[in-house]
Amino acid sequence: MYAPSRSNPRQSEHARAYEGNETRQLVLALEMVPVVPPKCNRVDPWNYDRALYKKRNEIERLFRRLKDYRRIFSRFEKLDCLFLAFLCFALIVEALR
Repeated sequence: MYAPSRSNPRQSEHARAYEGNETRQLVLALEMVPVVPPKCNRVDPWNYDRALYKKRNEIERLFRRLKDYRRIFSRFEKLDCLFLAFLCFALIVEALR
């Protein structure tokens, strides 16, 4: 849901299902820029960063691949430092693929 960029580190990126007025106003109240496309039946659609929204897919695919590691999704490690170490290990393995 949150994807920082170098030009504006306070951007909120979420699915089109959450493009309602209430969610949009909440994100704006938190001084963040919502990066979500309006639904096609909107009367007054807004502009959004299309390139940043497309990167959302990459983030979702990374989380799906991380869930393939059983130790991560079932949280076998009870200590936070061990869980973080295995999470870093899994991210390194994914980066090397």
